[in-house]
Amino acid sequence: MRFSVLASGSSGNAIFIENNEHQFLVDAGLSGKKLEGLFAKIDRSMADLDGIFVTHEHSDHIKGLGVVARKYQIPIYANEKTWKAMDGLIGTVPLDQRFTFDMETVKTFGGMDIESFGVSHDAADPMFYTFYQNDRKLSIITDTGYVSDRMKGIIQASDAYVFESNHDVGMLQMGRYPWSVKRRILSDVGHVSNEDAAVAMSEVVAEKETSIYLAHLSKDNNMKDLAKMSVAQTLETCGIIAGEFVHLFDTDPEEPTKLVTV
Repeated sequence: MRFSVLASGSSGNAIFIENNEHQFLVDAGLSGKKLEGLFAKIDRSMADLDGIFVTHEHSDHIKGLGVVARKYQIPIYANEKTWKAMDGLIGTVPLDQRFTFDMETVKTFGGMDIESFGVSHDAADPMFYTFYQNDRKLSIITDTGYVSDRMKGIIQASDAYVFESNHDVGMLQMGRYPWSVKRRILSDVGHVSNEDAAVAMSEVVAEKETSIYLAHLSKDNNMKDLAKMSVAQTLETCGIIAGEFVHLFDTDPEEPTKLVTV
């Protein structure tokens, strides 16, 4: 498998995954024009996509979904509650492009298995995905207020993670957001902090080469260097030295990561 985090953050999210047979997108939270530009940066075309997997109906995950799906006739996969929540948000999608992907099920496309799992977020029925190819495993988990034991069991021992590291608690508490927004972010249906993400990471990584892409960083309440430092320090307190077998990488709201092999 190969993947690139095309964009990650509160302004828009999209992740590209491919093998030798298929190409997929997880979420399409940017305009069609911006998505096309991001695809060009990794030398890929949206015309070759075999499907878009939706995590939930928030705008930063579906902003360009309807436009690009109609333009390129791409199948869309989402669970029933998410489909209902997207009504009126993505325009009309032809029936032959609408597919249901139930939570906690597995779909197989050629040599790739894709497992869906639920997370804790203030959306209709939010879920994320783990991709399997032979003995390799890629897990995507953002937009969750906490990481439960059930989630940990599914993403355990992945070779690569796209893992939420949304905010620094101190920055959030001292920042300009109204208290109601701060409370929502800090809640069990909000977003995980740098430290809480690192604790969860320490409980799921195996003793093998593992890449972790820190994702969905808040523009106002986090910074790349701070997230990486906080995660590395917390991992170290849990007995894991970043750089030995666990490697941390940045993601960006506007620039894709390099297309890498899992």
